[in-house]
Amino acid sequence: MPGAPPTVGPPDGARRLRSRKSQVRSGRGYGTLGRMIVMQPVLETRAPDGFSLWPVAEGASSRFTALSGNLGPAEVGTVLMLIARCNDIDPDPGAGDDRPPRPADPLASFLHGLLTSEDPFVSGGLRVVDGATGVTLLPGCCHGLEDWRGMYAVLDGAVSPFLGHDPDPVVERSGESVRLVVDFEQSDSPVIELPAAELRWLLDGVGRDLSAFLVLAAEWVRLHLPDHAEPVIEALARVLDVPANGGTRQAS
Repeated sequence: MPGAPPTVGPPDGARRLRSRKSQVRSGRGYGTLGRMIVMQPVLETRAPDGFSLWPVAEGASSRFTALSGNLGPAEVGTVLMLIARCNDIDPDPGAGDDRPPRPADPLASFLHGLLTSEDPFVSGGLRVVDGATGVTLLPGCCHGLEDWRGMYAVLDGAVSPFLGHDPDPVVERSGESVRLVVDFEQSDSPVIELPAAELRWLLDGVGRDLSAFLVLAAEWVRLHLPDHAEPVIEALARVLDVPANGGTRQAS
């Protein structure tokens, strides 16, 4: 009796390529020919310092926290604390700030800046890691994650957006290639080079990560901040620059 015919499937190289394409679609990175470049939306992490208005993670394990739909509840609480703290600024009528005064309630007072600011912000940006070389591009000081879409403009021929200082990262396009310079002020700065099409894929993945985080954060907010839930979710969508409908509860 003849043996069973051998199983026919894609060659190993095709399977690896298919795997990398699936990673692109999930927002984790872009890989070509054994090289993996990962881009993540991150915010600058600071210790909670006795914060007690809602549950947060104790301590800061790293300088930056990557946002995605995979964070645990305490990590989500920490991110919310960091975003609200960045916007915890008193109204200044003398400078033309016509926001209402800060309320007396501690929770409402802490959320006041986030909920009343026309342009809420959070320190952070995009972290890019070249797995082949180990080169890492980090957002510089004074850069906000809310401006993450600025890199798209470079693909359309614009100059590099401001990505912070100390270090001073920049993005340069030359033809169909893009150079991510870790620190423009250093003549020997490390550089990540990739095709422009890859950068677009990576930025699209950032949008998916942020949308997934907003869905996760919306669930957390409705559980822990029910009296402020919808305004907080809308403010988060503005900070992350993603559609608010991803975290908005649908009518039943």
